[in-house]
Amino acid sequence: MAEIGKDIASAKAFLEKGQLVGIPTETVYGLAGNALDSEAAALIFETKNRPGFDPLILHTSSIERVGEFVREFPEQLRVLAENFWPGPLTLLLPRKAIVPDLVTSGLDRVAVRVPQHPLTLALLEELSFPLAAPSANPFGYISPTRPSHVEAQLGDRIPYILDGGACTVGLESTIVGMEAGEITIYRLGGLEIAELEKLVGPVTIKDHSSSNPAAPGQLDSHYSPRKPFLLGDLQELIREKKAQGENFAVLSFSQAFSDLEPGRQIALSPSENLHEAAKNLFAAMRELDESPATVILAELMPETGLGRAINDRLRRAAAK
Repeated sequence: MAEIGKDIASAKAFLEKGQLVGIPTETVYGLAGNALDSEAAALIFETKNRPGFDPLILHTSSIERVGEFVREFPEQLRVLAENFWPGPLTLLLPRKAIVPDLVTSGLDRVAVRVPQHPLTLALLEELSFPLAAPSANPFGYISPTRPSHVEAQLGDRIPYILDGGACTVGLESTIVGMEAGEITIYRLGGLEIAELEKLVGPVTIKDHSSSNPAAPGQLDSHYSPRKPFLLGDLQELIREKKAQGENFAVLSFSQAFSDLEPGRQIALSPSENLHEAAKNLFAAMRELDESPATVILAELMPETGLGRAINDRLRRAAAK
């Protein structure tokens, strides 16, 4: 099984040998390998069982280092980077030939970000290459927000997990690029759209793509528990499942149900705080997926702020 620790030197040594390491970010834990090494990139796809048409995100330590692997940096996107890096923002930028085709799934743009986590930033500073790092979980399953989540699912396939504690944001990064001169959101995430629009004005939100996505994280079905995951009015869903005699669990925004045992329900934020709900989402989904329940019932969040990104994950979890 993977060793879990805080030793940056150990993580660096494994990465420099072409191996993969679990790394913490403020969003979710990543499965990291040398982004400029085609064999390491192939190992990421193999370890996650990730389809080759779904590109990877490159992680680096500063805005200055981005020039090592991108051809140009449009001014509007640079403004976003200067204001939100390090942080939960990924930018799509024209790539240099040094970035392997496998990393971008053959696309001309590469997804790049500077993560906001002191351990991973320190590791990236020590490396001579950026890290390709999708979420550290089997493809399509719930993203990991704690080192134990990574160990439970990939611990027999990687040598080391850098322990940065629980992720503080809990949702993947917001992915932003440009199309026909317009700022475009390819994936809703941990950076709110309103924050982006304060700097660049109105943005366009791109629909998901079930094949050949233009950016990472665009597939219709994703972030899914193994058990059936039903979205709707919780009162109605609970009545229906009780009538059917089904063993269900409930994932709510803030409401607690007095007639359900605590182990069968999780409220993401009793105080109705969407940032708290985002931070708790994936860990709560995992906990209910590992419970005795045979089906998980859930509701959408308010469609404001981070609620839009949370609802994106909930809808995709229910898509299958």
